[in-house]
Amino acid sequence: MIWCSGWRLASAVSNSGGLGLLGAGSMYPDVLREHILKCKAATNKPFGVNVPLLYPDIKQLMDIILEEKVPVVFTSAGSPKTWTGFLKQHARLPDGQGIKVVHVVSSAKFALKSQEAGVDAIVAEGFEAGGHNGREETTTLCLIPMVKEAITIPLMAAGGIASGRAMLAAMALGADGVQVGSRFAATVESSAHENFKKKIIETEEGGTLLTMKKLVPVRLIKNKFYEQMQEAENRSASLDEMVQLLGRARAKKGMFEGNLDEGELEIGQVSGYIHDIKPAAQVVEEMVKEFEEAKKELGEVAF
Repeated sequence: MIWCSGWRLASAVSNSGGLGLLGAGSMYPDVLREHILKCKAATNKPFGVNVPLLYPDIKQLMDIILEEKVPVVFTSAGSPKTWTGFLKQHARLPDGQGIKVVHVVSSAKFALKSQEAGVDAIVAEGFEAGGHNGREETTTLCLIPMVKEAITIPLMAAGGIASGRAMLAAMALGADGVQVGSRFAATVESSAHENFKKKIIETEEGGTLLTMKKLVPVRLIKNKFYEQMQEAENRSASLDEMVQLLGRARAKKGMFEGNLDEGELEIGQVSGYIHDIKPAAQVVEEMVKEFEEAKKELGEVAF
C-alpha cells in the first residue's frame, strides 16, 4: 500500500471498525512521524504501521514508532528476527502493554520462522496480491490452510480479498481475519493519484501480472513499463540491466504522480472486481454486511 495508505486512509479505516495501517514503505522518517501525528488527531481508535524491512532508514522508522507509541506494527519484506525483539523489548504503551508485531509471509515455512521469532500474528499473502510478492506463487486458497496447519498464533489472510464473501471464504479456510489492500487503494481517502485510482477500476480480469521475478516479484497492471520489464525478462537480460531499467521511484511515478505509462502500477488481481471509487467507511460497511449475509445464506443451505 505504498503511496496509497497515508493518515487519511488509515484513520478512516480505523474509525470504521477496521485496523488502519500507514504504509511506511513510501515515507521518509520525518514524513512517517507527520502521518502518525495526523492519524492520532483523526482517530481515537488503534491503528498501525506497515514497515518493509528492506529499506535503508529502518532504524529511524522503528525509533519513531517507539517514540510515538504506535500500538501495532506489521513488518514485511525481510526477516522479523531483529526488529520483533527490538519492538517488544523497548516499547511500552500507555496501557502498559507492548507493541503487537505482525509479519507478512508468502509460505508456511516463513510463517513458522516468524512464529519462532516471536511475532504476535501472521499475515499469509497469496500471489494474487498486488505489489511485492512471494516467489512460490502459492494462491491464497492453498496458502491459508497450509499456514494454519503450521502455526498456533493468529492468522490473517491476504491476497484477492475485496468482498465480504471473500472474507468469509478466508475464514472458512482457517484465517482469523483478513488484510485488504487493493480495494482500499481505490477509495476517496487513498493518497494515490486519481489517474491510478481510475486505472484500477478500468483494469479487467487478466490485467495484472507478476513480473520482475529476477529482481523481486511484483504484481503490476500491464502498461508500457511492464512491457519493457517483461521483454527484458523474456530475453534473459542481466540483473544489472534490469536494475538500470527499473531505475528509481517507479512506484511513486505511477501510483502517486499518475504517470500510467512509465510508472509502476502495483495492484492485485482482484482489481478486476473493483468497479468504483468510494469512501473507506463504505467499503468496510459493505464488506461486513456482505459477510454477514453470506454467512446466513450458508447457514440455511442443507449440505
